[in-house]
Amino acid sequence: MPSFDVVSELDWHEVTNAVDQANREITTRYDFKGVKASYEVKDKSCVVMATEAEVQLRQLSDILNQKLVARGIDLKSLEKEAIVKGNMRVSQEVKMKEGLETDEAKRIIKLIKDSKAKVQAQIQGDQLRVTGKKRDDLQQVMALLRGADLNQPVQFTNFRD
Repeated sequence: MPSFDVVSELDWHEVTNAVDQANREITTRYDFKGVKASYEVKDKSCVVMATEAEVQLRQLSDILNQKLVARGIDLKSLEKEAIVKGNMRVSQEVKMKEGLETDEAKRIIKLIKDSKAKVQAQIQGDQLRVTGKKRDDLQQVMALLRGADLNQPVQFTNFRD
């Protein structure tokens, strides 16, 4: 029976490349001359932005967003935490969401059922398995999910005929 998995994964190599590029850019920018500002990838779950002023933190956020988009990382997978102020430093963690959350998976299942496609969808951990009798039905569901306004970026893996 044909099937595929709907997952939400990040290419961590591209994320670290984007962070490295952003670090290089802030060393060459005039508005960051003499300012201690940096990005740091923290245990493959978040990126920490740190600087001296809140205005600069917004600029750091914009630079990071530009570099991530240029590397093909969807900004829907980012979740910004609260700004932490202290000791003449301002920092903010940017969490990277991986894996489908159960609420989002349920929303996708409802979307598939509302489309009246002849497929079954079931949650398997942090991914979603979609099965159907015809390959065309599965491709129709893929097109539906690509066009849907979801809270997380999704990819399709493990396509079986």
